[in-house]
Amino acid sequence: MKAKSIKGSSLKEIQAALDQSRADGFNPTLAIIFVSIKQDRQAIREWLHHQGLDVFGATSCGEFVDGYQGEGSAVILLLEIPKDCYALHLQTTADDAVRAAGQQLGQKAATLFASSSIILCSSRLSVEGGIFDGETFVKGILDILGENTLIVGGMAGDDMTFTGSYVFTHEGETVNGYAAIILDTRRVSVKGLAITGWKPLGLSRTVTRSEGPLIYTIDDKPAVEMYLQYLGKQGKETSHTANFMNELSLFYPFIVERAQGGTFLHTPLRVDEEANALVMDVPMPVGSKFWFSVPPDFDIVDEVLDEANTIAQGKHADALLVFSCAGRINVLGPLVQSENEGLHELWKAPMAGFFTYGEFGKDQQQKTEFHSGACSWVTLTSI
Repeated sequence: MKAKSIKGSSLKEIQAALDQSRADGFNPTLAIIFVSIKQDRQAIREWLHHQGLDVFGATSCGEFVDGYQGEGSAVILLLEIPKDCYALHLQTTADDAVRAAGQQLGQKAATLFASSSIILCSSRLSVEGGIFDGETFVKGILDILGENTLIVGGMAGDDMTFTGSYVFTHEGETVNGYAAIILDTRRVSVKGLAITGWKPLGLSRTVTRSEGPLIYTIDDKPAVEMYLQYLGKQGKETSHTANFMNELSLFYPFIVERAQGGTFLHTPLRVDEEANALVMDVPMPVGSKFWFSVPPDFDIVDEVLDEANTIAQGKHADALLVFSCAGRINVLGPLVQSENEGLHELWKAPMAGFFTYGEFGKDQQQKTEFHSGACSWVTLTSI
């Protein structure tokens, strides 16, 4: 496998970059695209497919490649890889059938290859306001392929506008579903890890009244009042989604106990003032146990790179993909670029990535999970 990464702020720039990448005989077959909703993604994917490339991609909340991090652009990882090593799949899903959709993807992968890994991008927020349940979707895939299957990727963004996020292949796009690259692990080695860094604070809490994404009470006390009191924000304007997330909840998500062990992050999106409830990114049923949290220390970047270095010892990578939570931009500031560039320097492989609304990947206990607030990375290497 050969790989190169390119970027552009227009179709014209992307055309020039692709031409330059081919100057030495490089002949890519697959383009992995992460693109701002400000760009004409349809024109980009149609032109790339016209050039003979298969196309897989997602809209973003910021994009990065080797030595570049920005917003409003498109970044592309170009892979010269045999087309019988992978398959692309695009699917729109129903909100009430997410696990079944995951099982269908798992069944498709099982029919294609004896052993497979999946690079997955899903929509996060549909234009109708629905929420794609990443945790349930992952469970559906693992129902079929088994717990050891590596699923890595991210939920598409929309430049933090919350107007709708999209995933696509050269065949089309969806605002409520997923796109997947199914890889034959007998031909392509796939290694990765996801790390968050948020720490629990104080006592464990329990959701005592909830409905769908709304939490009304925590420990039988009003959820909004308890959360804002914990943050020292009582009485301040909190209903606007972007302000609420940028100023509060991206820094202080909930650390939730998983039923099967371990934890992951849930993020309050806003306050529903009429219902006096917290609107969560993922429903939290009555009885859910969680902790309030504190943001990662600055040494989280060292932790991510140290864990990656342990995996990298003595190994080679042909390409690198990074899926980093959009919340890490606010929480880590300039260090988030150091984190991404550090992974690139460690693996010394062409890299592309984007800032996401949720991440897929293996945790530090090597369990494939859906995450929030994580930096999830994956290397691809020909066998």
